[in-house]
Amino acid sequence: MCPEDYFTRLRRTKEECRPMMRQEMVLYAQKHGISEAARQYRTTRKTVRMWVRRWEGRESLVDRSKRPKRIPCQTAPGIEESVAEQRRKTGYGPHRLADWLERHLGLEVSPWTIRNILKRKGLMVKKARRKTCYPAHWAWETGKPFRLLQVDVKDVHDKAALGTERTTHLVRAGLPRYQWTAMDAASRVRFLAYSHSLTIDHGIAFMVLVVDWIRSYIDLDWEIEIQTDWGVEFGGDNPDAIERLNRKYLQVRGARLCRYPKGRKGYNGRVERLHRTDDEEFYKPLLLASRNTEEYLDNAFQWQVFYDLYRPHYGVGMNGLTPMEKLRELGVDVPDEFVLFPPVELDRIATAIVLQAGYDVPAKYSKPLPERLWTT
Repeated sequence: MCPEDYFTRLRRTKEECRPMMRQEMVLYAQKHGISEAARQYRTTRKTVRMWVRRWEGRESLVDRSKRPKRIPCQTAPGIEESVAEQRRKTGYGPHRLADWLERHLGLEVSPWTIRNILKRKGLMVKKARRKTCYPAHWAWETGKPFRLLQVDVKDVHDKAALGTERTTHLVRAGLPRYQWTAMDAASRVRFLAYSHSLTIDHGIAFMVLVVDWIRSYIDLDWEIEIQTDWGVEFGGDNPDAIERLNRKYLQVRGARLCRYPKGRKGYNGRVERLHRTDDEEFYKPLLLASRNTEEYLDNAFQWQVFYDLYRPHYGVGMNGLTPMEKLRELGVDVPDEFVLFPPVELDRIATAIVLQAGYDVPAKYSKPLPERLWTT
């Protein structure tokens, strides 16, 4: 008796070898009988009898097509040819092609039907795999200060965190809604800026300002990696666009924009956790006291200075040190003025910075960086 039943053995057998297996069972049945063959091959007598009947009728032992004889909803051949022809002419995908057919030919065809037609006719081109924008880095992997900058944007208009009263005041007072944050993963030193909207110009301006500020105080021998999410304000998810931003704005400054994997916010966990601290220690007690943008930015500046110079931290490796104390412990001796980065309103200066930053680079950064910068 076979160790496996007939249908299990059939599933494991290649399609071209199945007729030979069935022929073997049919010959056994002709010699020993239907019931004995069913016991031997561990299947039903009905199955054995079916293949014996086909064998004796000189029919093929190959599986027959299970295609229905009649398909009421099948797309007409003429429409399929029109879909294929317009695909070759336009190169459009299913959704765009469906709109094109309706507008120009008066044909209403579902995008999913078009997709199936294109697949059958071999007109669906497999997309080339995009280049990855990471590997990303965990904060504890970078022991050097300002080797990794975690950058993110916080929407201050968060009713769940701040409540209706504060978010309503934010709107009525015309205060900037978005907080831009750059944090050194090693020391927790952070810099702030604000804007009323999110655009790529704001993102470029903020990164340029922060990198120039850091390098004006600290002579780093390594590249600054700016790790962000996949938001459009940081170049979106197009690797070519990100590479252009790097070449035009950041490489000349000894910096590089990179991404963490989608859905893995833990890679930027320190700046993400910082947003909760901002809510609890800055926005909840001081947002209602900010009557206009000038007071709002002034309060943000005082909060940033307090955070970097006086607020002790108890996260991994901090042991109660302030960010500036941790920075000096890591071997970077800078004056306290280093943390006096002004939380500017990016809407007023972003366009000017973007237009100048890619070309009017200070001489200190326009020279090629040391070779070791790109190999460390």
